[in-house]
Amino acid sequence: MKPAYRALFRKHVAKRLAGENVPRRLEIQLINGNEAGLWVEAQSSNIEFHGTQAILTIARDVSYRKSMEVSLSRSKRQAQYTLESISEGVITTDNDGRIDYMNLSAESIIGINRDDAAGHRVGELFTVVDDADRRSLGDPVDRCLAMRRRVNMGRRAVMISMDGEQEHSVEITASPIRGPGNSISGAVVVFHDVSELRGLTRKMSYQATHDPLTGLINRREFERRLDSAIDSALAEEAAHMLFYMDLDRFKAVNDTCGHLAGDNMLREVAGLIRDEVRDSDYVGRLGGDEFGAILIGCPIDKARQIANDICVAVADYRFVWKDKIFNIGISIGLVEISHVSGSLQDVMSAADSACYVAKQDGRGQIHIYSARDEAIARERGDIHWLKALQTALHDDKFELAIQPILAMSGATDSGPALEVLIRLPDKRGRTSDTAEFLRPAERYQLMPEIDRWVVNAVLAAISGGEIKLSGNRSCAINLSGQTLSDEAFLEFVVDALDRSGVSPSSICFEVTEKAILGNVQQAQRFIEVLHGIGCEFSLDDFGSGLGSFSSLKHLPIDYLKIDGTYTRNLESDLVNQEMVAAMIKLARTMQFRIVAEQVEQQEDFDWLRNVGVDYIQGYFVDAPALLGSGATGTYRAINPYEGPIKKGRTIADPALRDLR
Repeated sequence: MKPAYRALFRKHVAKRLAGENVPRRLEIQLINGNEAGLWVEAQSSNIEFHGTQAILTIARDVSYRKSMEVSLSRSKRQAQYTLESISEGVITTDNDGRIDYMNLSAESIIGINRDDAAGHRVGELFTVVDDADRRSLGDPVDRCLAMRRRVNMGRRAVMISMDGEQEHSVEITASPIRGPGNSISGAVVVFHDVSELRGLTRKMSYQATHDPLTGLINRREFERRLDSAIDSALAEEAAHMLFYMDLDRFKAVNDTCGHLAGDNMLREVAGLIRDEVRDSDYVGRLGGDEFGAILIGCPIDKARQIANDICVAVADYRFVWKDKIFNIGISIGLVEISHVSGSLQDVMSAADSACYVAKQDGRGQIHIYSARDEAIARERGDIHWLKALQTALHDDKFELAIQPILAMSGATDSGPALEVLIRLPDKRGRTSDTAEFLRPAERYQLMPEIDRWVVNAVLAAISGGEIKLSGNRSCAINLSGQTLSDEAFLEFVVDALDRSGVSPSSICFEVTEKAILGNVQQAQRFIEVLHGIGCEFSLDDFGSGLGSFSSLKHLPIDYLKIDGTYTRNLESDLVNQEMVAAMIKLARTMQFRIVAEQVEQQEDFDWLRNVGVDYIQGYFVDAPALLGSGATGTYRAINPYEGPIKKGRTIADPALRDLR
């Protein structure tokens, strides 16, 4: 017998001989030739032995049971430590639904001490509602015990404290605790605070459907709602109206004062349009200085009145920027949406044509669509551009402009050094607005030919020494959605690289999410093949539409270019700060490097540099300049950031404006 138990056993025997009431069983540890010892259960009885009172003790080996108890105790302690360490809140109840345990995370999330919570029902500590309509989802424990199975409170569950002061987005489940014979002895509730994740999801969802500059719905969401309006007109024979609106003289603001001024004006004009339509109407930004409106259940006369009110409001508006005052106008094309309207493309094309006629009628006008409008628009507008583009391709009239991309300190000696832009001079040598000729180029399926011209011109410029790239830096080339869908373009690029002798790693193709989603399978093959031979790829305008980013994350993308609408006013715009931070976090998770484009101000440059953006592009770094002019900051474009850029070098500088 181990020494520690000898005195205990003697005392036990003495008391039993004295007739005292003591337990019949006693667990003691015997020495069994090793330090571990042998656990026995000693059961004693009073007997008479040869006329003398004696004690009969029968010992039973219980070592295995004791080892199991020790192991169970250790497991319970480990489980307890685990429950107290995890981030999920855990609550257990008895079979009456009253709390008998709550871990530290549950205390923290709910804001109630476990001792205060003991004996209460879960529904007395907090309520669970649906985030969409704030409808109560009930007590998870009561539902679990009543249904005798696991209950999930859904993906939109929100936990609200009884005083209403604390609210958490949660994922919460309740499961029955089962005992012998499948009996239920209580329930366990597990919940995880997903407030931050759900908040980010909401931001991304809003971002996917709204224009970040004006807060209006974006073109994708606008077309989705227009499609629904067309369906309702077809099913219910209801009539709606579509406005296609284009600002007059907007380019003068951009050219004179820069994109920052233009953005401010667009925000203010968006507010003017919103103020003139009805609460039930939808207003969206379709791109650049173009807006749209869907007027649900609106008669033509009422629509004409609203359109006139918008024209008057914009004509009376004065935009002030520093020492300059601008007045602008707006032209509006109207088209009725009825059961005979046709497809979304038909309706949008009709409205666009009506808007074109309104501009031709003197600007600041409204025009209700008629069948002859499309012919007029084609005759006067698109045919002009079609001829100009065909001539430029045939006679090699396009020109290249380049804009440097500045590598921040810490970035490796790789990545895009500059972006190539295409320019089309008119007969007097002035550069046309790129957006003006790209739209008809897309309409007439000329983009693959134009992109071929750009690729050949860039490769010739690199091999001929006009474009010099330092180290492993590359030259960025934009590709359109039509080009990505052109099956012959992949073979063309591979052949062009072979013929030029330019290393594939010198080329970085920029593609947009919309372009990829236009033909995912073809785009995936194009990207994977060219990436496999050394070309790089950037996802351009990142942030302008993330609704389907999940379908892009498996592509071999190297860089994300943050859309320029988010890279302005960063010092004061908290929404832009949050969105850029979220994009950077996502990019880092996906192991992409980050390019911020359209950076025009020192404060925005400093903010982006401080949050770890890898590359910065925009008028603050340098303006685009025609290839060969020598006007771009080539040194900064091909070398990492080494210190402050000269103050005040913004788009407002006359020297930079002239390079546009």
